[in-house]
Amino acid sequence: MRKTTIKDVAERAGVAISTASNALNGTKTVSPATRDRILAAAKALNYTPNLIGKRLRSGQTNVIGLYTASVAGPYFYILVEAIAKAVDAAGYGLTITLMNNHEALMDSLLGNTCDGAIIFSPTITDEDLARVTQQHLPTVVLDRPLTAAYLSSIIFDSFEGGYQVTKYLIRLGHKHFAFVGGLDENRDSNERLRGIRAALKETGLDAEPLVLLHGRFEEQASFDAVTDYLTANPERKVTAFIAGNDLSAMGTIKAVQRMGLSVPGDISVSGFDDTVVSAYYRPSLTTFRNPIETQGQLAVREALRMISGGNPAGTQQLLKGQLVRRDSTSELND
Repeated sequence: MRKTTIKDVAERAGVAISTASNALNGTKTVSPATRDRILAAAKALNYTPNLIGKRLRSGQTNVIGLYTASVAGPYFYILVEAIAKAVDAAGYGLTITLMNNHEALMDSLLGNTCDGAIIFSPTITDEDLARVTQQHLPTVVLDRPLTAAYLSSIIFDSFEGGYQVTKYLIRLGHKHFAFVGGLDENRDSNERLRGIRAALKETGLDAEPLVLLHGRFEEQASFDAVTDYLTANPERKVTAFIAGNDLSAMGTIKAVQRMGLSVPGDISVSGFDDTVVSAYYRPSLTTFRNPIETQGQLAVREALRMISGGNPAGTQQLLKGQLVRRDSTSELND
């Protein structure tokens, strides 16, 4: 069925297309009687205006776009909800573009479909961001410390998180560690690893090789990686697994338990983020709480500030992470 157009509305009301457009847009040049006739025609025809086209013609969409390769997992639930609430409170709409196709993602970013963008995607390169800023599109990047014209970034202090978690486990008597990391190109994973190594070096434990496993920030991938490691190393020395996030910690715990070992009796496990499920998991997760909701709120606030003509604030470190001690870690039993 053909979509009703403004031309159909104008013909039914017996007016010019420009008059129908003015009436539907609330322009005062149209008399009340004519406006009523046009609105009645639009209602009878079930006419829906092309709001996107209208907004693009005006040069303003009142929309902020979130561009990401994934919204899976508890971290993204918190982040997306925080962004959505902040955008709505500001009177803007939110579009979420979920694409692993790089070219499609870039086409959407460069297509003038939003007034500002929030990006959390490993497929977007520095060169891509340069193209975006050439469009004068206010952009906030998560997880990458970059600053340029029309560009700011909101990041966690993941180095401090890795450092604090490791120091805590060392105080519990642990000396042999494994890190169940995320994606190789992920800044948070790499910074957490750097913090772990700094704590080990400071305590004189860096001579012992740190076991590195690839958990990809996923429960199943972490389960597989830890299971493979424990199977291949029945005489393992590792007594503490530091997982890259809470999902990885859950997969690690399942793998340890599947091998007939207990958490934390035989092996301690910690995570990152302190997502809502971490307090209710069994055993409850020791983790490093990141202010995910604050990250989303700051991203929207910064995007809106740039949309209003403000200069980019640059890279912002979120330094208020906090170690949360729960049941998945304990003192080492010699």
